[in-house]
Amino acid sequence: MHKSLTLLIAAVALSLPAIGWAQGKIAVVDLQEAILQSDAAQKALEQVRSQPDYSEDKQEFDRIQDELESLVAEFQKDAAVMSQEQQMSARKRLASKQADLEHVTGKLQQAEQQAGQAILRQMSGEVQEILRDLIQSEGIGLLLQRQAVIHADPGYSITAKVTDRLNQATSN
Repeated sequence: MHKSLTLLIAAVALSLPAIGWAQGKIAVVDLQEAILQSDAAQKALEQVRSQPDYSEDKQEFDRIQDELESLVAEFQKDAAVMSQEQQMSARKRLASKQADLEHVTGKLQQAEQQAGQAILRQMSGEVQEILRDLIQSEGIGLLLQRQAVIHADPGYSITAKVTDRLNQATSN
């Protein structure tokens, strides 16, 4: 996602008590995934996706994508019999459609990122409490952010547990 989103997640992780010195279990968490997979975050993203502006952009995306696929198929079918000029013209049309598609994709992603950042900020306090509880209840001596780890077996991840607890906390 966005650099500020990563900084927010790092701030939440670093604001936890110093646990690196305690002996205990090692665990890995992806805070961004835990939050964004929660029911509250999914509901917020659905609200964004149901907004008229987003729906219009999504329809435009689908239309442009269909047009691009059609142009690609037509170009592949006719390229062998096209003149140099026709091929250049077709390539320009393809590049233009691709640019249009990228522009609309950017608008859709920006709307979702803004909603994601808002929900991350909103839930950061709850996540901090949930992490403290999990650290204590599971005897975690070292908790690492998933993005800082090269490899971790799925058994080390507490991401799903964080999401489950977030869902429990927001349903009450």
